[in-house]
Amino acid sequence: MAIDPTSVSDPAPSWFTPKRLLVVFCVINMVNYIDRGAIATNGVNGSPRICTENNVCSDGSGIQGEFDLSNFKDGILSSAFMVGLLIASPIFASLAKSINPFRLIGVGLSVWTLAVVGCGLSVDFWSITICRMLVGVGEASFISLAAPFIDDNAPVAQRTAWLGIFYMCIPTGIAVGYVYGGLVGDGLGWRYAFFGEAILMLPFAILGFVMKPLQLKGMSNAKIIPGLLNEEFSKKDSSSYVSYTSNQLSRFGQDIKALLSEKVYVVNVLGYIAYNSVIGAYSYWGPKAGYSIYQMENADLLFGGVTIVGGIVGTIGGSVLLDRMNSTIPNAFKLLSIATFFGAVFCFSAFCFSSLYVFLVLFLIGEILVFATQGPVNFVCLHSVKPSLRPLSMAISTVSIHIFGDVPSSPLVGILQDKLNNWRTSALILTSVFFLAAGIWFIGIFLPSVDRYDEEDSEHLGTRVEQPDVTPLLESKVANGDSTSASL
Repeated sequence: MAIDPTSVSDPAPSWFTPKRLLVVFCVINMVNYIDRGAIATNGVNGSPRICTENNVCSDGSGIQGEFDLSNFKDGILSSAFMVGLLIASPIFASLAKSINPFRLIGVGLSVWTLAVVGCGLSVDFWSITICRMLVGVGEASFISLAAPFIDDNAPVAQRTAWLGIFYMCIPTGIAVGYVYGGLVGDGLGWRYAFFGEAILMLPFAILGFVMKPLQLKGMSNAKIIPGLLNEEFSKKDSSSYVSYTSNQLSRFGQDIKALLSEKVYVVNVLGYIAYNSVIGAYSYWGPKAGYSIYQMENADLLFGGVTIVGGIVGTIGGSVLLDRMNSTIPNAFKLLSIATFFGAVFCFSAFCFSSLYVFLVLFLIGEILVFATQGPVNFVCLHSVKPSLRPLSMAISTVSIHIFGDVPSSPLVGILQDKLNNWRTSALILTSVFFLAAGIWFIGIFLPSVDRYDEEDSEHLGTRVEQPDVTPLLESKVANGDSTSASL
């Protein structure tokens, strides 16, 4: 049954130019990763209680001191968000085919906001761990949908650069989180750092509920509507809901099978997993390792500064370079393998020197090189699969790099450090995993690959549904002859 366009949605909002959409997504992404950086700082995470041989114990500081956490439990806390992300990411990606994605983002960011408030109010290890799990639910609603929207609306010759700007917010957010967590945690207390994050995210959670819908490429036949639920389903009985759920699960299974059959996508994600296991452990343990190895009095600020410079220069530089090379999948793999290999060399060498200044210079160069991968790796994720699978490809990629990457790596590094009691050795062992990532991505250069961005999805063409006038921003503006669509 056809849907009356006038009853479903208004025309695409003129206020949302592509650049404004990019800015909104970037700020949300940065706030999300400010939280990830803040919880790793000495000001928020703190230090454990230490007892001498005479049974004289210090109180410790921050979360680790107040809840008396071992390094292993502390590592688990850093990875707890993954539980919510694992469960919710595929769900949000699948629901985006029938529910307005911006409403899904609004729901998820509302959960995120409440969850970080809960972190600030937590009373023990388990209460803060549960809240960290709910933070992952909020991230899941956003991370799988933002990149496809940006890829749709970016100028063709600058797609990788726009993705690079978006993913630049990851290291930048972590770095700002280091500074923010250190200052607020030391000045006001670790709980207030979480309350501040909630205030920053709240306007975007509200925006998700009031923003008008935009069409996502590859889902032109999906019933995307302004509200949370489809009116078609509100009139059906419980048996129809069961049938609908069964069909959705069946389609989800077929989509997962199709995704895993893409060898280029699988190899790309495997390399990303190895890469992220190092980046994730760096982001969590970096300030503590730097404080221990080099006696950095302001480890949070130093690591934050190195990460923000390396993240901005590396991410933008790698993305622009791929656009200049001609954005193809083989070129992306070449850039991924070369940048990661030489980045590993510099980062590994940095930890071999006892001089703080030599370490900072070498580590900064290494960070610039390893962060040059952010645009290319996500370009491959988006362009190696059919358009309708892009949200799911981003969701599965995100889940995979966390559940097999930084989730186990953080507690494993904690266990390794408990055994070795030597942060320099632990850091060198961790950094060597970068070489594995470079090797995996090197294999991708030789795989047969086709850019599937413009490929039609035959399975989504069976049932035609009249659509409201909700089109990608650039297409809408071009159709109206508006040459200023990409301007602020």
